[in-house]
Amino acid sequence: MKRFLITAFLALSVSGTSAMASALITVNADGGKVIAASNNGLTLYTFRKDKKNRSNCYGDCATAWPPYLAPSSAKASGALGVIKRKDGTRQYALNGKPLYFWAGDSARGDVNGDGVGGVWDAVRKGG
Repeated sequence: MKRFLITAFLALSVSGTSAMASALITVNADGGKVIAASNNGLTLYTFRKDKKNRSNCYGDCATAWPPYLAPSSAKASGALGVIKRKDGTRQYALNGKPLYFWAGDSARGDVNGDGVGGVWDAVRKGG
């Protein structure tokens, strides 16, 4: 996990004004900085049961863990990719790991979903 996070942040730091910079931001949270969505400032999470470039979170799971959906114009840039979900929507992924929000977060810097069920991880800066 640390290797994934370090790689993600190296990509963020060199991306400049790429699509990645416009989709992701860094915010302060308990325990350090986290990656958040630029459109709402909410923390992003990864799901350990996902496969590379494939989401396994649908139905009730996706209600509790809404996917970070990408617009049709979004293009992959560096570590930030876009995957197609089985319902046809497009979802952002970081280093092949689909990104999600947690329904229990409501404010910038909330990390209430970190560690839920032992399978959800907030994407943290610096590991």
